[in-house]
Amino acid sequence: MKIAIVAQHATPLRPWTDGTGPRPDDAGLTDLICMLARHGHRVTVYCEKRNADLPDRAELCDGAWVEHIPSGNASRRTADADLLARVPTFSEPLRARWRLNRPDVVHAFRWTSGLAALAAARDLGIPVVQSFSTLGFAERRDHAPASTTASARPIRLESARIRLEPAIGRSADAVVAGSSAEVSDLTQLGVPRTSVRCVPWGINTDEFAPEGPVAERGGRPRLLTAADLTEREPLVTLLRALTKVPEAELMIVGGPARARLASDAAYRGLAAMTGTLGLTDRVVFTGRVDRASMPGLLRSADLVLSTCSYDPSGVTSLEAMACGRPVLAPPTGGHVDAVVDGTTGIIIPPGRPAQLAQRIRQLLAHPMLIEAYGVAAVDRVRSRYSWDRIAAETVTVYERAAA
Repeated sequence: MKIAIVAQHATPLRPWTDGTGPRPDDAGLTDLICMLARHGHRVTVYCEKRNADLPDRAELCDGAWVEHIPSGNASRRTADADLLARVPTFSEPLRARWRLNRPDVVHAFRWTSGLAALAAARDLGIPVVQSFSTLGFAERRDHAPASTTASARPIRLESARIRLEPAIGRSADAVVAGSSAEVSDLTQLGVPRTSVRCVPWGINTDEFAPEGPVAERGGRPRLLTAADLTEREPLVTLLRALTKVPEAELMIVGGPARARLASDAAYRGLAAMTGTLGLTDRVVFTGRVDRASMPGLLRSADLVLSTCSYDPSGVTSLEAMACGRPVLAPPTGGHVDAVVDGTTGIIIPPGRPAQLAQRIRQLLAHPMLIEAYGVAAVDRVRSRYSWDRIAAETVTVYERAAA
């Protein structure tokens, strides 16, 4: 099958970072593309040419290529507003390419890519598959940071996005949802249930595995969370829980690079709260951590906790599970499918520090239970979330859409 991947926002050759690192779903895009190629398909990825030194065409892996399309003054701006403004100049070259070399199916990632793909494929008879990764209406409902700004321009953009995403979903031949929660959200938006297929985001089980280097740690039990520092309330809940687990330390991964933490307002607020609670000697803010260092950090933890109010894929929790670490997470987004409560980790309601502390103490008091959860977690990820399986399920969606 000849597959066209449209990812206006990100090139696999040089993942974009704004100082907080690439999004987990962007980091995994190369894994999916190369696994599709390993399954015998020919894959071409179409991205914006944000840097003059990027090649017009380059081989990503055996059977997969990247094409960079100049689309106006793309520069380095990948905010949704800038991507939306450049959709027409991005989609026109796509249409010209597909007229000459027609793909069997197009798979668009994120909403602006969906707009470009639908415009380019119009009247060409090419089926379009859409993945949103995250939905604007769900971000607003669950108060994700992207939707809390007071600036007028982002608010207008958010409203446009919330109007457009259902239209994109209804226009596509198929929509890939990353979790059962996203399936429910899409049907609530009016996307026909028959066109939605649930295929979660995958995990590189060679990179994230129980075996491998382990980051240094002291003698205390280690709790670890990977969090957006602007999501203050969930992190405050976690800090309050830590006051009731006096023997443990907490490592908070995320935010800007460590050298820039001191100038970050969100960090300063949380650091002040840490001092107020008397936790300064038991809480470590690492700042942004590159992808290569994450497996070792995850292996160094006894428990991994998720504090995200909106996490459609639950990728970091899955990476922790792949490394053999139990996860404590709220019943939201991808966690509902990924974490088997009482088997691979604990599902716990948000905003309850006393209950969270109690479950942490119970687990830390039973190392054999932690080990059993970890073994089950590894098996869960390898059997359900390996890229080999995810690629096969994605191809099934393509075949149905093409039929």
